[in-house]
Amino acid sequence: MPVTPEKVQIKVKGGNQTISLINEAEVNQVKPNKLTDIRFEVLLPNQAYPFALYKDGTFRAPSYFLEQFEKLKAKKKPFKFKLLRTDPQGNSLFDTSLDVTLESYTVTEDAKEGFDVKVSIELKEYREYGVTTIKVKKDKKSSKSKVTKKESKKSSSKKNKGSSYTVKPGDTLWAIAKKFLGSGSKWKTIYNANKSTIEKTAKKHGYASSATGHWIFPGTKLTIPKG
Repeated sequence: MPVTPEKVQIKVKGGNQTISLINEAEVNQVKPNKLTDIRFEVLLPNQAYPFALYKDGTFRAPSYFLEQFEKLKAKKKPFKFKLLRTDPQGNSLFDTSLDVTLESYTVTEDAKEGFDVKVSIELKEYREYGVTTIKVKKDKKSSKSKVTKKESKKSSSKKNKGSSYTVKPGDTLWAIAKKFLGSGSKWKTIYNANKSTIEKTAKKHGYASSATGHWIFPGTKLTIPKG
């Protein structure tokens, strides 16, 4: 987003359940957390402001971002949400990174905002899930049956082997780490292995820094460490 949201709400909901025992006492059954909800409002400028930042430094009208939101809804697929936090000196504080789905968004045009557009966005955490298929095989020599299990995982990623990779449009370190190392959470391994290259490239494109790998650019050749 070109302008950092003033406020981001991340709601972590517990899945615990309170039940009553036969003696009328209550106990709390501890269960896994429910899906996390994320809510925030973004400003989409209709003109270039000094405080608005764009990935390649080129101004983009609100219509560009609204088209991206529409595509996310139409694809019906999860995507990566990353919230990078830095101090005024540009030092990294901590990050939030989740696979999410775009649940809803509301576009508001208010006279108070001039020609600018505000969009309220609601995201929900996405968790991969799978099914287990059981096949029963009859042993010809005996009456016993053999049971075999085959597990399939929905939207699982394949590990790719390789020692180098050239950044393409739309890439992120998280996506590259997931593709080559099997987990997006290993993005910092790739960043640390290519820190000098990533930072130099960011400065060539007019950025003070890459914001710990947030800004990467097409054509950059990265070394992929063994995962």
